[in-house]
Amino acid sequence: MQPDDIVVMGQIGAPFGVRGWVHAYADTENPDSLMDYAVWRVGKPGGWQCYKVEEIELHAKSIVVKFEGIADRNAAAALRNAQIGVLRSELPETEEGEYYWSDLIGLEVINLQGERLGEVAQLFATGANDILVVRNGETERLLPFVKSVVQSVDATDRKITVDWGLDY
Repeated sequence: MQPDDIVVMGQIGAPFGVRGWVHAYADTENPDSLMDYAVWRVGKPGGWQCYKVEEIELHAKSIVVKFEGIADRNAAAALRNAQIGVLRSELPETEEGEYYWSDLIGLEVINLQGERLGEVAQLFATGANDILVVRNGETERLLPFVKSVVQSVDATDRKITVDWGLDY
């Protein structure tokens, strides 16, 4: 597998109970979207391991999942803080103007004046809209991912053009 073959979708949390269940937190718009995948890649880039989902349930703020071969609390605890990934080929196609957050990480951000603001370091949701965290050295800017600010996303050239000043 190539590093780009796996898309990080969330993170494993603390054990849930004593029979090998763990909390899982999705970094997706709909937390229950992880429930669509029968096999999860668990680990970190360069060190993924496949786990077949035996049982899964949606709880208030997380998903709890039981993997085949994870039978007790100690085995579940060993997975804590590992990332959850799925194969890119398993993801649904995006529609025009939609992007997977993982595809935006690392893109260069420039404004309409051609000034470089930095690179997308991460994204997060606020309820009203998503936020791009753009870093350039020590400078960090939070830009709303809305049509009036984000003018274009060019995945091929790995750049996002925004209507945002250097002094904002």
